[in-house]
Amino acid sequence: MIDAPKAPQRGRHTVARHGALKSPHPLGQLAKILAICLSVVLVSGIGVAAYLAYDLTATFTADAVELEGQEAPPPNIGEIEGGVNLFLAGTDACEPEYAQYFGKRCTGPDAGGELNDVNMLVHISDAPRRVTVISFPRDLMMPIPSCTNEEGNTTSAMSKQPLNSTFSVGGLSCAAKAISDLSGQDIQYAASVTWGGVIEITNAIGGVDVCLAHGIRDPYTGLNLTAGTHNIAGLDALQFLRTRHGVGDGSDLGRISNQQQYMSRLARKLVSEEVLTNPTLLLKLARTAIENIDPSTSLTNPLTLVQIALALKNVPFDEIVFIQYPTLTDSANPNHVVPNEDAADQLWAALAANQPLQLTGKAGVNDGVVVAEPTAPPVEPTTPPATEATPGATTAPTEQPIALPSEISGSTAAQETCSNGNLR
Repeated sequence: MIDAPKAPQRGRHTVARHGALKSPHPLGQLAKILAICLSVVLVSGIGVAAYLAYDLTATFTADAVELEGQEAPPPNIGEIEGGVNLFLAGTDACEPEYAQYFGKRCTGPDAGGELNDVNMLVHISDAPRRVTVISFPRDLMMPIPSCTNEEGNTTSAMSKQPLNSTFSVGGLSCAAKAISDLSGQDIQYAASVTWGGVIEITNAIGGVDVCLAHGIRDPYTGLNLTAGTHNIAGLDALQFLRTRHGVGDGSDLGRISNQQQYMSRLARKLVSEEVLTNPTLLLKLARTAIENIDPSTSLTNPLTLVQIALALKNVPFDEIVFIQYPTLTDSANPNHVVPNEDAADQLWAALAANQPLQLTGKAGVNDGVVVAEPTAPPVEPTTPPATEATPGATTAPTEQPIALPSEISGSTAAQETCSNGNLR
């Protein structure tokens, strides 16, 4: 049985806008947006870290959200211990200073609501450190747990509703709780960012170079890009991340693949000389990220940001994996999807084993992206000189990769993908 959602509070509306509707939706890149401010605190040095701690903490904590039913991580100094999970949501709030860009979404009957149309779980493993970013479709039909909303009222659990309704029901905490229940993962940290926040953060980054195998023309977002490489920032970056009709088969699943291309290229830019050797840019990026991200209370201590950054800083690109949560078509509505529980169970088991992940599915599900040809031949690893074995020494066992089922689509930050635009 599908339950009717409880009436949202304070003018919010639970509106399930699915793939067949012709209204704009947010992107949310985001998987690495939180890591931006984390890494900035680390690489900017003690002076910047101290400034961030004292000057920016008040801003970052103002809208902090308690995570309901989640275990709080223990405080410590140094690299964060064990594996942790961060939930990141991109929401479609129609903030007055940006509403002009989004047409009917911010002037029509849905304008009063706020939906979490981008939902990502960032899993940072225990040693050896690996990062897995799992994107959940906004139209994923799933159980929604009972939550405590902003007014302190308890909402009713629902057996089947779209994931992107959870923000209207109970805010960031409710969205995180729903993903925690679905995945069986404890979520220690969470954060959300709005359309306007994405515009400001991508401006602060100075743009990201994205690749288009074919051009994009999307009348719903107003995005028009030719084939080739483009540096995009601000509103253009947001519209690139939001576009659905402009890539692949026009579905939300194709859009997720396109967003993952952006995240992969963003990760590479963040560790480039262009960023790491520019203290002015780092400080601007830190301030902008902190001013535009609403965190859980567990994420408001600057020391926590340093701890997470220490865990992330040496993860190689081929161990940063972007995955789409596996789904099946909903028999009740072909524009919705439901969990592919068998494939998902294999994913969670692989994360628990903390072995390298082998992707056997396509990099671009629903034709959202294509894998680019390498621009340079791969660098062969240097063979170390032979050494005599130390008596009594043991050789560390070689880690065996775990092959994920082909129903799980994804790519790594080491791969180059290009948007498969609709101008073919």
